[in-house]
Amino acid sequence: MILKKVSFWKILYKILTVILSIYWAIFGFGFACNCISRVYLYPVKYKAHVLENAEYYGLDSLLIFSIIKVESGFNPDAKSKAGAIGLMQITEDTGEYIAKMQGVESYDLSDAHTNITFGCFYLKYLLLKFENQDTALCAYNAGEGNVNSWLNNEKYSKDKKTLLNIPFPETRNYVKKINETFVKYKKLYENILDK
Repeated sequence: MILKKVSFWKILYKILTVILSIYWAIFGFGFACNCISRVYLYPVKYKAHVLENAEYYGLDSLLIFSIIKVESGFNPDAKSKAGAIGLMQITEDTGEYIAKMQGVESYDLSDAHTNITFGCFYLKYLLLKFENQDTALCAYNAGEGNVNSWLNNEKYSKDKKTLLNIPFPETRNYVKKINETFVKYKKLYENILDK
């Protein structure tokens, strides 16, 4: 009888040890994946400046990180075929437009902090103008003129505020990428970024 009890407890101990080992292995793997995602796949570089501008302009900092991730992959020297430069990929014409609205005479779009400040100002301007995040993102990518034209065309918009479909494939993919990246950033950082 005593031998049977000892065997039962040994077996139970071994089973619990295996279960706990599996649990901790899964937990550890999940934790490691989260850390890797944060550091390598969805970083928060230029954090202080992004958070400062997000607060100043009343923007979601995770949306700004998403835009930077999609636009430049956090490369401050990024340049597009269309002539957009820097972290938030601002063209010289758009930079000039932003500088006039802000009353800035001298600026350098290749400077990371200036690029983020201009990009955040412009994003806030577009959000106020179009009152819809996806529409504002379309304007950030395709330009205000194109978006105004689409909103006034019943083929693309019924309410003149939101777009039923986006005629430029590049812009359609851009908005989709930003939104997908935004979801990832929210999942990884929503409750810890400001701490």
